[in-house]
Amino acid sequence: MVNINRPESYWVGMGKRLRRNKTAMAGVVILLVFTLGSLLAPVVAPHPVEQMNFNSRLSAPSLTHLLGTDDFGRDIFSRLLHGGRISLLMGLITVVLSTLVGVTLGIIAGYYRRVDLFIMQGMDILMSLPALLLAIAVIAVLGPGLTNAMIAVVIAVIPSYVRVVRSAVLSIREKEYIEAVRALGIRDWQILLKHILPNILSPIIVLSTIQFGVSILAAAALSFLGLGAQPPMPEWGAMVFVGKAFLSQAWWMSIFPGLAIMLVVLGFNLLGDGLRDAFDPKTR
Repeated sequence: MVNINRPESYWVGMGKRLRRNKTAMAGVVILLVFTLGSLLAPVVAPHPVEQMNFNSRLSAPSLTHLLGTDDFGRDIFSRLLHGGRISLLMGLITVVLSTLVGVTLGIIAGYYRRVDLFIMQGMDILMSLPALLLAIAVIAVLGPGLTNAMIAVVIAVIPSYVRVVRSAVLSIREKEYIEAVRALGIRDWQILLKHILPNILSPIIVLSTIQFGVSILAAAALSFLGLGAQPPMPEWGAMVFVGKAFLSQAWWMSIFPGLAIMLVVLGFNLLGDGLRDAFDPKTR
């Protein structure tokens, strides 16, 4: 009996390259720590998230309060854990919505020449403004709040998806196998879903990973400006906003939420870079 070694699949090879990438694994570890801490917040948080204790107001980090307390005597560590649930959920919802809309528009723009110019002119208008400024403009129309902040970030992020996906579609639209499928009379939506979308998944996954961190940072920035989550909600950006008034006497109120934002964004960037290298080793 002859043993025939099957060729390694694309996804298996990508997974092996990703696991060998120490930078990407560092990002995974960072994200796992914050994700597990946030999910288990009701269990592992040492104090109730809204419990006030004015006798411990603005207490420095100690064994009782690992990261200190805020101006109402609330435990910063407990609020960070619970705030992670809000920030990570905002990032997830934002990435899912922007991916759905951006990928759809990008595929349509790349495949149909007639609407390409119209869609891309709209994206150019949106991209002519810095993403944060665009989000602020949307908030000015919709009003401040957590939901509106997510909508604003989605609108600001969509153009980056459209550009990446359109470019990927243009690179394979005229390939022979697409022409062959089209000649068989297969409907356009079947071609897009079965033959084009699977071949552009890698740049979408990489972009979504990086945009996850960008979305969390943008939402935190809006909250810091008073346009997103509002106190007393334990969202990281809102916590930094409240803490800035006490920097001289209680630096931990702003520093620790700011570090949480920085580390999570770093984790997604490291993972995104690792995924890019794993999908296409030639880019390294």
